[in-house]
Amino acid sequence: MADPGRTVLSRAIAILDSFSHDRPEQTLTSIVRTTGLAPATVHRLLAELVAWGGLERSGRGRYRVGLRLWQLGALAPANRRLRDVALPYLEDLYEVTHQVVHLAVLDDNQVLYVEKLAARPTEDLVSVVSQVGRRLPLHATGPGKVLLAFSPPELLDEVIAAGLPRLTAHTITDPDRLRRAIADIRHSKVSLTRDEITVGASSVAAPVFDHRGAVTAAVSVVVPSVTTNLATLVPAVRAAALGITRTLSLGAGPPPPSRSAP
Repeated sequence: MADPGRTVLSRAIAILDSFSHDRPEQTLTSIVRTTGLAPATVHRLLAELVAWGGLERSGRGRYRVGLRLWQLGALAPANRRLRDVALPYLEDLYEVTHQVVHLAVLDDNQVLYVEKLAARPTEDLVSVVSQVGRRLPLHATGPGKVLLAFSPPELLDEVIAAGLPRLTAHTITDPDRLRRAIADIRHSKVSLTRDEITVGASSVAAPVFDHRGAVTAAVSVVVPSVTTNLATLVPAVRAAALGITRTLSLGAGPPPPSRSAP
C-alpha cells in the first residue's frame, strides 16, 4: 500500500482535497496523480465516498463533489449566521448598484467567497472570476486587502513571505507597495482596487467586524474599471458593511428584512 503511514481518514481527506475550482471533475487517474495514493486505494475509497454521497459520478469515469458535503458545510454555525445576517444588506447593495456584490471571509491565508449576488450575465456586466466557495489571493483582491488590513500584522508578513504572484499587469507584487496600500486601507476603512485580479474589473470593499471588534468578513462590489468612479460607491459599500457589523454586534434575534424586498 502506498504511503503506509497514512490513516484511512487521511487518505479520504486527500481525495476530497484534490478537488478544486480548477479541478471540479476528475478521473481516477488524475486523483491518483494528485494524491500520490495507490490506484487500488483510490478506487476503493471513491466507491465508499460515492455510496456516502460525498462524491458522485458525473459520467465517463469522472467524479465530482456530492451534495452531502454541501449539506455538511451549510451546518457550519459561524458562516451560516454571518450569511443570514449579511444577506439583506447585500441585497440592498445590489439594488443600489446593480453590479456584482460579494461577501468574503479569511480562510487558510486566502480570501474565501461565501456569497455572491449578480444578475444574469449580459454585455453590460463586468466579468469576474469569483464564485461562491472559491478562494483567491489576499493581496490581489479588494476583500482580501481589507481582511489583511484588519488582521494581525503577522498575516501580512506570512502573505508576503509566501510570494505575491502577478495575476495582471496591475497586481501589486512589491512588498513595500503592498504594505503602504494596506496601511491606507486601515486608515480609510475602505479598499479601492483596480484591474488587479481581472483586467477591466475594479472593486470597492469594506470590513465587517464581530461583537469583539475583530474583522470577520469583507463586503465588496465589483464594477467595470473604465466606466465607474469608484469613490461614488464608497458610501453604499460602507453602509452595507456597517449594517452587518451592527447586526452581528447585537447578537440576538433574526436579521432585519431586506428593504429592497417587495
